[in-house]
Formats: sequence, structure tokens, C-alpha cells
Amino acid sequence: MKVAVVTDDGKTISSHFGRAKYYLVYDIQDKKVQKIETRPKVGRHLEGLSHHDDSSARSHDHGSGETALHNSMLSNVLDCEALIAGGMGSGAYMSIEEAGITPFLTDKIYADEAVQAYLNGTLNNQVERLH
Repeated sequence: MKVAVVTDDGKTISSHFGRAKYYLVYDIQDKKVQKIETRPKVGRHLEGLSHHDDSSARSHDHGSGETALHNSMLSNVLDCEALIAGGMGSGAYMSIEEAGITPFLTDKIYADEAVQAYLNGTLNNQVERLH
């Protein structure tokens, strides 16, 4: 199994899925981490910009342009069963679920700690961190 964590520095969990630079992908066998791989996050938002800054004044619906953007961002982790982030918008959360990946939102700081909690079954999904 594989678990992805969004990160900017390779150690800590990014507080915003859309703005994160990378994924750490943990390859796990028998509840033990075998390998950690850093993958680029395709289509990431640039600092200060987001799909909500769109000047077309569209609603915050989970629109087709937003879905395409999220699908692009997920293209490098479609082999993962879970994705851990510090926060994200509801559209991203829905896109992750639709891709067959379980999203987890957490206040944990370190990626290794969150993955271990996931493996132990103690990682709480803090959906109140949706924005």
C-alpha cells in the first residue's frame, strides 16, 4: 500500500493541499515503511493564488475546471490509498475521494508521525480543517 503526504520541505505536512510543492509517498508493507519517495505535485497553485481567485466570479461549486485542476494535481498519486494534508478546500477533498483515495486532514506537523498514526489506526480525519 502507498500513502501520500503533501509537503513543501520533505519533512512537514503542508497546511494547504493546493499550494504544496511535493508529495511524500510512503510505500508500506506489513505496516512498515519500506521506502519514501518524493514526487512533484503537478498543477500546484502558486503562492497567493488559488482556484477561488478566479475573476469569472463563478460560484464555489465543484465545477468542471476545478475538477480538472484537482485531477491534474492527483495524477502522481493515483497509486495511493490515502492522502494526508493539513488543510484543503471541499472541492479538492471531493476530487480526492472521487479518485478512490481517502483524504485525511490533520494538525500533525511531521509527515512520518502522521503516517505512523495512519498505520496504527489513530489518525483522526479533522474535516473541520476544510476551507
